[in-house]
Amino acid sequence: MTHPGRTPVWTWAVPVFGLLFFVVATATGYGEDFASHPLGIIETAILIPLLIGAVFAAVYHAEEVAHIMGEPLGTLVLTIAVTIIELALIVSLMLTGKATPTLVRETVFAVIMIVTTGLVGLCIVVGGIRYREQRFDVTSVKIYLAMLIVLATLTIILPNYTITAPGNLYSESQLIFVSTVTIALYLVFLYTQTVLHRGYFVGEHTEKSDSPAGQGKLALAALLLCVALAAVVLLAKLIAVVIDVGVSKFDAPSSISGVIIALIVLTPESIAAVRAAQKDDLQKSLNLALGSSLATIGLTIPAIAAANLFINKPLILGLDTGDLALLVMTFATSILTFSTGRTNVLFGFLHLVIFGTFMFLTFVP
Repeated sequence: MTHPGRTPVWTWAVPVFGLLFFVVATATGYGEDFASHPLGIIETAILIPLLIGAVFAAVYHAEEVAHIMGEPLGTLVLTIAVTIIELALIVSLMLTGKATPTLVRETVFAVIMIVTTGLVGLCIVVGGIRYREQRFDVTSVKIYLAMLIVLATLTIILPNYTITAPGNLYSESQLIFVSTVTIALYLVFLYTQTVLHRGYFVGEHTEKSDSPAGQGKLALAALLLCVALAAVVLLAKLIAVVIDVGVSKFDAPSSISGVIIALIVLTPESIAAVRAAQKDDLQKSLNLALGSSLATIGLTIPAIAAANLFINKPLILGLDTGDLALLVMTFATSILTFSTGRTNVLFGFLHLVIFGTFMFLTFVP
């Protein structure tokens, strides 16, 4: 997570160029007909790598802030930054007017599956190949899993079994209640992680910069992080058009939109988690991975519920039967994987098999 030396030029140049690009694209009327004229095609060719670059820049500066602040506060900066990016993509798609009512559910489910199966599995395999076994604090992972199981049940499982609203929906009062308790649970988790039991989450490789130079660099990193996040939020409005048109043109399953959003926002953080596993710091990897999935539910669902008061679109949150089976299998496997405080390659491969099944069924439901 350390970035010694000067801040690379691309980490501020890409977001600044992204802000300028948004102004130009908006002025030229970039819309769903982008594929029908050369300028729209050129703008799209620039937009996609530009958004990905802005996401990487945002995570880079979040990592800078994280390194200066130390653990576990630093990891929280990363997870909150990623959540903001995710919210921008979801809301942008909802505002296009053509997003399916299941978009929020599919995105949250995709994040949980990608993190708890793909990312966790990859980190365990990478660390297991290099070190055979890696250790972590069992109590911290139990806290993560307990929170994840409760939050996932409240938000994307329980709606299937309520009767006030028809279908896999919460009524307005139910959605308000669930959003309130979700935020409350997440705040208690943050208090536990940062105040009451910091030692569970810190790990053995934590370092914090208390020097004046480090503290001075914190302000610059925070400013550049805000610029990068602003670029991502604005570019998300444009990329939402591309995703919507692409899914419609190829008649792809609607769940692919959620997977695309999840992959965009999780890729930089996933790289940081895998690098931590390569350095035999699996605790850091789990903090990044499981923390991001908790933030997705604890912050995204309430925020989308609040935004929906203005967007006023139905939110189908309850999972389908097949997805529910995958989620239950994932939770059961995770409990067994993290029960001893030690991991090996086999456990990681089990998670990767579940991840492969999830991705295959996304394209071939």
